[in-house]
This record gives sequence, structure tokens and C-alpha cells, in this order.
Amino acid sequence: MSDLKLIALDAEDLDVVSATTQDAIVRVGDMAFARGDRRFALMMNRFAWERGDGRSRDRAGVRKRAALHFDHVTGVRAAGLDLNAHEGVLELLTIRFTEGQAPGGQVDLAFAGGATIRLEVEVLEARLQDLGAAWATKVKPEHAA
Repeated sequence: MSDLKLIALDAEDLDVVSATTQDAIVRVGDMAFARGDRRFALMMNRFAWERGDGRSRDRAGVRKRAALHFDHVTGVRAAGLDLNAHEGVLELLTIRFTEGQAPGGQVDLAFAGGATIRLEVEVLEARLQDLGAAWATKVKPEHAA
């Protein structure tokens, strides 16, 4: 299985990144905003959805270590999570872009349990890259229909 390397420059691209990172496990301590570089980055253990055919009842799967970062970030707000709880674990559900004053807007990262992180961006630019580490997992994330 090859490593993913994606870039998102518009909302449609970001939908692909969102689908690829759905159900990723993120440690609070693995997220950071580098204000001087105007970059928000996070490390995750993402479920490799692209690996299956979507019809399999097999509960096994693969998780991969991945990095996601957003450039041109001017501000970050968090709600529903304690940013000081570095060992806290979040499950990423979706990532959405809402256009504001073009080409900028807001990127919302929504986590299970209602936690959110909102990024104010001058322009949408995100990059996702698998980092090579992969391991089998016994449980495939499931969602109500």
C-alpha cells in the first residue's frame, strides 16, 4: 500500500482530504499553531479508508501515521476541548472550508463529542502526507447510516 500525499487548494480538494482523514485519532499535544510561520499542523493516526473496497465485512483495517498542515493561517480558535490536556485524544470527523472574504475563509476541524478547531486562513492551502508507519487495527470505524 503506497503512502498518500495530497494538497488542497479549494473546498473540493479539502473534501478529499476530509474523507481520507475521517476517524483519524489525534492527540491534543500533537497539534500546534506556529504563529510566526502562519501554519497550523497536526499529527494523526488515520484509518486507511482507501485500502478497502467498501463492501468488505472484515472488521480489520490499517492505520497510518500522517501529518496534516494548513498554511496562511492568521488565527486559531478551539471550542469543546482542553488545549492543556496534551495527552487528550480526539477523533477527527470532518474538515470543512467556508469561504469568507475571497480567497480567505475558515477551516473547521470537527471532532467526535462536539470539539472543534477553527482556522482563519488568508487562502486555503492544506497538505496531507503519510509518514510511512502503518499497522493493523482490529476495529474498523463504523457510522450510523
